[in-house]
This record gives sequence, structure tokens and C-alpha cells, in this order.
Amino acid sequence: VQLQASGGGAVQAGDSLRLTCAASGRTFNSLAVAWFRQAPGKEREFVAARRWNGGISYYADSVKGRFTISKDNAKNTVLLQMNSLKAEDTAVYYCASGTPIISTIRTADAYASWGQGTQVTVSS
Repeated sequence: VQLQASGGGAVQAGDSLRLTCAASGRTFNSLAVAWFRQAPGKEREFVAARRWNGGISYYADSVKGRFTISKDNAKNTVLLQMNSLKAEDTAVYYCASGTPIISTIRTADAYASWGQGTQVTVSS
């Protein structure tokens, strides 16, 4: 599956953004989908994930209560709604899909397909 992430931008602290990850080549059906981010000089870190066909969503502690991962079945897209953004949320955000087991759903290596990344910059 090919992934295309979009929706990033430059905002002020406290603002909201919604990222979109569109799939082509196949549907997300039977896969898990996730968002990761990488800030300058830091390693890529887990943000949020969910299985396409139901189940709970998983969040990094740093975004829990502020970010929501969801899906649009009709458009075969994954959304990341980001509210109450903070300067420390500044990073390139990547969407990913794959077949991780529960114990690896937060692990980047468990995902086979990646989008190109979209920049989110939050100024304080």
C-alpha cells in the first residue's frame, strides 16, 4: 500500500491541526495504521495507532487526551486530529500501516508501509 500524508502546517500553541493519510494500491482493511513523528535531532517516536477494523486506539502519553486517531472508510484515509498543540509537538509526522501484534503496535519496525511525512511546526 502506498501512503500519502498531508495536513501539516505552522500554527500557534493551543491551535489545532488535522493530518490525513490516504492509501492507494490497496485498502487499509486488515491492517493497523499509525502515526509517528520525528523532531530534529531526535529519534522517530510513536504517536498513535489503531487497527483498521475496530479495537481500541493507542496513544503516546505525551499526546493522550489531545490527539485522536480515526478513519474514514469511504475515503480509505486515516486522520490524526491534533488539539491543544504545544511547541514540543513540532516534528515531521509520518503515517504507517502494517500488521503488528499488540506488543509491537507502538514499534516503528512493525510497520511495512510509510508515507513521506508532513511537517508540523508549533510556535509558542
